[in-house]
Parts: sequence; structure tokens; C-alpha cells
Amino acid sequence: MGSVRVRKSNEQLFFDFRYKGTRCREYSEFKDTASNRRKMQKVMDRIDAEIKLGTFVYSHYFSDSLNAKKFDEHSNQKRYDQYSDQTPLFEDFSKVWFEENEIRWKRSYKENVEQIIKGYLNKTFGNTKVSYITKAKILQFRASLAKVKNGKKIGLSADRINHIMTIIRMIFTDAADRFDFNNPYQNIKALKVNKTDVEPFSLEEVQLLLKYCPADFRDYYLIRFFTGMRTGEIDGLKWKYVDLKNRLILIRETIVNGREETGKTIESFRDIQMSTPVFEAFLRQKERTGLSLWVFTNREGKTLNHRNVTKRIWYPLLKRCNLNKRRPYQTRHTAATLWLAAGESPEWIARQMGHTTTKMLFQVYSRYVPNLTRQDGSAFETLLSSRLDLNDNRLDI
Repeated sequence: MGSVRVRKSNEQLFFDFRYKGTRCREYSEFKDTASNRRKMQKVMDRIDAEIKLGTFVYSHYFSDSLNAKKFDEHSNQKRYDQYSDQTPLFEDFSKVWFEENEIRWKRSYKENVEQIIKGYLNKTFGNTKVSYITKAKILQFRASLAKVKNGKKIGLSADRINHIMTIIRMIFTDAADRFDFNNPYQNIKALKVNKTDVEPFSLEEVQLLLKYCPADFRDYYLIRFFTGMRTGEIDGLKWKYVDLKNRLILIRETIVNGREETGKTIESFRDIQMSTPVFEAFLRQKERTGLSLWVFTNREGKTLNHRNVTKRIWYPLLKRCNLNKRRPYQTRHTAATLWLAAGESPEWIARQMGHTTTKMLFQVYSRYVPNLTRQDGSAFETLLSSRLDLNDNRLDI
């Protein structure tokens, strides 16, 4: 890996790297400042990447350097296009692209990208030069992900395919810019994803579930139903983030695949107000796990495994209560609809949920409010019945 260093005699910055077994130093006219170092480091990173890929042309960066003549690369100064034999294999470029970008990603996302590259992309495009991969080949690959056999879809969901295609788009956008060929991903639109209906529980169903829930998980689900916390948020909740004095739950961390991470978005960092039932549930839980780091633990004192809890507790509970099988995430949807039904401010609900705006509340949840309150429109009807005299054809105002 090359570096940006400073010449002590005149405080000028220079590149220091190895190429074809030779140590190369290329001096600049930049003084040693933080801004100049950042600019030169970006160039250095690109040089490192091209050296790894075998596409580095010395004279493209240092045309007047004696090293450029030494490596005799003047004859290879043509720009790269889609027919260039100099572009790297997809597998090689995707590896460099991943290494350059992984520092920006959360660990869970990094693992997901790595799995997509190794499990899908390299198997199809790995041994092909990036400039040789056409739009037709990309569309053919996408079609293969949505396999249909005997009229029945057996492949991946449209949502999952779109996630895979997003990684392809980012890789080709970078490759086309770096090696100057036409991006084959242009004008490829995402697949349409059918909206999944939310299925919140009614207050009566919540009461039924809490009644028949195993005692050691009753407060866990009570808190989920009445706070709207995500699975990773409640499973990763630590006692230091439970403010019993002010009745607040401080959402600062989450658990993803058994590991601690920060929230998904800036809005995920929020303070949830405790209702009285939630406050009392935390007091009971404090007696159980108050000496532990975590609020909810398994018998070994470790964080809950959400897949195990879902399979062992949640689904059997739904079956026992004769309720339709639903994902545990519906507890979050339930909290939103119950808050709306109670007449809470949409802005307040959005903050509790960790949403940036109230748009989702009105688009997704509001249609459930009539089923919960049976009061929608009643205020207007009361106004009309009490103040409108149809016989007199006028309003009593």
C-alpha cells in the first residue's frame, strides 16, 4: 500500500509506493496541509487499486516522470473502452471495490454485500472482464434469480432481487467511471415490489396474547406491543438505557445477528416514553435481570436469539390463541395503530417509532383506526345531528 509523505527539506508532499518491485517516489508541489493530504490520498488510493487490478499506467499519473519512461508504458496510454483488453475481471474488480467501500458500511450490511458478491455475482460474472459484461447479460442474470418452474415461481422475491441488483449497479457505476466504458446498467429499472399488508393486533387480541403468554416472556411482549420497538432494539436493550426515573427508553443500540450495532438511521436514535403498563413491566423485569447488562436475557444471561424466541414462543402462542400466523414485527405495527386509535398526535407517534415524518402513519396505519375505535366520523355526525335543522334548511350557528 502506498502512502503520502512529506519532504522535510521543503515541506512538500510526495507519493511513496511500490510498482513492479520498484520503490517509486513522485513529488508534488503541494505543501503539507490537511486539505492537500486528503486530495493526494484519494489519488494514492486509486493508484493502489489500479496496481492491484493490473491496470495501472504510470504515465497517466506522472507523464513527466523518469519512471514512466523506465516502465516503457507510453505505448499503452489509450483510454479504456468496452473493448479494452486491459480492464480487470469482474471478480478482481469487485474485490477491490469491496475493500475500498467497506469502511463506510455497518458490519451487517458489509456481510450482506459480501454474501451477494460471492454467492451470486462472482458465480455469473467472475471470470468476465468488466467491460465485456453487457446490459443483456445483466438482465439475463436478473431473470435467472426469479426462476419459474411449471408456472410456479421458485426463485427469489422481487425485493431480494432488487437488493442484489443494487450491488451490481454500484459496482458497474464505479467500474465504468474508472475504466471509461459505457455503463451497461444504465436505464435498468427496479422490479416492482408488491406492498405487504401490515396486520396489527386489536387491543382485545393483545390482551388475549398476554394472558396466555409464558410468564417469563409476558413483560417482553407487553413492552413490544406498547412501545413499537423493533426486534433488534428490544433484544439489544441494556439497563443503562432504561431511565425509570423519567420513564424513558433510550434507543441507542441494536442487536444484528447476535452482535451490537448502532441504529439503522439517525432517526432510530430516539427516546420512547413509557406508559404506566410499560413502566410497571420494567419494574418487574428489573427484579429478574437487574444485575445483568441486558434487560432481556436467555437462561445463560446472554442476549435473546430472535429466531429461537419466534419459533419456540411466538408462533406457538399465536396457535394457542387461534390467531393467524404473523411475524413478531407486527407488534410494532400494533403500537402505531393503538396510538392512532387513542388519538395521540401523529408527530409524537412518528418520534416514538423513529420515523422522519408522519407520511408512513397516514399511508400505512390510518386505515386500521376505524376498526379499532368505531368512532371515525362520529364527531362530524354529532355536529350535523345537533346543529343542522333539515326542515328549516339552515345551520344553527
